[in-house]
Amino acid sequence: MSTERDLAIGVDVGGTNTDAVVLDARGTVLASTKQATTDDVTGGIRAGVAHVLGLLGADRARVSRVMLGTTHATNAIVARRRLDRIAMIRIGAPAATEVPPLIDWPADLADLVLAGSAMVGGGHMIDGTPIAPLDRDGILRFLDGLAEFDAVAVTGIFSPVVPDQELEVGDLVRAHLGPATRVFLSHDIGPVGLLERENATALNAALYSVACSVTEALVTVVAEEGLDATTFFAQNDGTLMSLDHAARYPVLTIGSGPANSIRGAAYLSGIDNAIIVDVGGTTSDLGVVVGGFPRESTLPRVIGGVRTNFRMPDILSMAVGGGTVVDPATGAVGPGSVGHRIEREALVFGGSTPTLTDAAVRAGAALGGRTLPAQPAAIESALRAALGHAHVRLELAVERLSLGRADLPLVVVGGGGFLVPDGLPGAGPIIRPDHGDVANAVGAAISLAGGRADRISAMERRAEAIEEASEAAIAKAILAGADPLEVSVVDIVETPVTYSDRPTVKVTVKAAGPLARLGGPR
Repeated sequence: MSTERDLAIGVDVGGTNTDAVVLDARGTVLASTKQATTDDVTGGIRAGVAHVLGLLGADRARVSRVMLGTTHATNAIVARRRLDRIAMIRIGAPAATEVPPLIDWPADLADLVLAGSAMVGGGHMIDGTPIAPLDRDGILRFLDGLAEFDAVAVTGIFSPVVPDQELEVGDLVRAHLGPATRVFLSHDIGPVGLLERENATALNAALYSVACSVTEALVTVVAEEGLDATTFFAQNDGTLMSLDHAARYPVLTIGSGPANSIRGAAYLSGIDNAIIVDVGGTTSDLGVVVGGFPRESTLPRVIGGVRTNFRMPDILSMAVGGGTVVDPATGAVGPGSVGHRIEREALVFGGSTPTLTDAAVRAGAALGGRTLPAQPAAIESALRAALGHAHVRLELAVERLSLGRADLPLVVVGGGGFLVPDGLPGAGPIIRPDHGDVANAVGAAISLAGGRADRISAMERRAEAIEEASEAAIAKAILAGADPLEVSVVDIVETPVTYSDRPTVKVTVKAAGPLARLGGPR
């Protein structure tokens, strides 16, 4: 038995399955499993980790890292469950007072989360010019007038450019309410757009208790298995962050599932530029990998009815999955799915619900030697029609993401990958990598720790802005768990800023590096 502590476990929690894999230092998949996602999610994580450790045997002692991608945060927002009450402070009066905080939120979510809000004097213009002095007394009066809340979310106009007032408010709140008060500052979470950044900061503050419960669950599972391992969470951009960082910024985990799939598919296929389709039990998620990382969306994302602007992969999701229900009369596809109940309800498993898995098996797809018994003529016709409908949807989605390029490879992963035909019009070569059914967990296991920073400056200070943003991004990557000796800048994006009185540029820098705590001999 090797004495090296060189193994990593990757876990990804989906709506239907929880996948777990073990990778060695060379990136070889040593063990993998699919377990049904449980209602409490933690049960699926526990089953997945226990299964792959059982396959390792005595080599389980070599595990030094456990990485998790989870839908806990998204589920909590959508289900309106276990969210904290927050006090919102917007720094910017007399500007930006016409639109109060959270005005575009669904009423039920806003009522659940918002304990109170205040718009106080302060803020800056895009060039750093102060709008008004910071109204410290107004902030204290607001806090004293609230009955009960769990956290404070602070958003200043153009605070990503000049964060000084947000930092001062954070110190003021903790000095007034106590050093343990949870305060979340928007310049740590999102770019310059005020309302979307404010929304993301509010969601982040509301998700804190949910994030803590998930991190505690992962630590508990690792302790139950007796592992001496460091734990990490996957971020939206395909990189990792430490457990403490994940508890502090849970909103950064919302898109981690698709990001894991894209990273894992690129790694398993050996292709750094391609379209990825991850076909699960409930949906098909399509994205694009560029240089080994997910292509990010430039559009605001809506999460549970809330418009945000934090970084997310450019993902196109559709109701085409192995468990997607087929209308037995018309052959219409979805949007309903049997989800993790597929092994009880699909026809091929002896159930009574026609699904796309049944349609694929009838068309010749291999499913562990299972065959579909003869069905009434109407259902047979519906299954044939449904598979055709699914193929058309996939074709249109690939065309939309390819941006006119017909030569991009299409990498097919996920447990429902058999739904994608070998020849899809508009796509380049179809690639089905080994272990593609657990690509999302592989993506979690191979990810680097990452950080990102934005700076806005006059064009003549462009070089200094890039240097400042690079230093800040590297510092955030190290805070997220990257090795300080190996972290580096992997992407720089420059965007002209409109409506400014002189040529101005926004610089966005992404840094990434291998995890600092790599296992050595013991």
